[in-house]
Amino acid sequence: MQQYINTHSLVLIALALVIIVGFFLLRDKPKWSDLLAFGVIVVGLAAAWFALRPTQSPLMESSAKVQAMIGAGKPVLLEFQSPY
Repeated sequence: MQQYINTHSLVLIALALVIIVGFFLLRDKPKWSDLLAFGVIVVGLAAAWFALRPTQSPLMESSAKVQAMIGAGKPVLLEFQSPY
């Protein structure tokens, strides 16, 4: 359970935030501005997820390209990251 929470913490926090904000904004006859604010929050959190989610590197499949870059005589920065 700890690993699941650690892995999906952004999604879980965003979901909790949407539920809490939705409860306060939409509980008493929501006005147009309440719906707009709620929509902006949801779209902002979705954009943050798309910007921050882990993706596969374009060089992930080709170790030969990486080795060729290392020996090409110019500095190369290698980052090894886990997708989560």
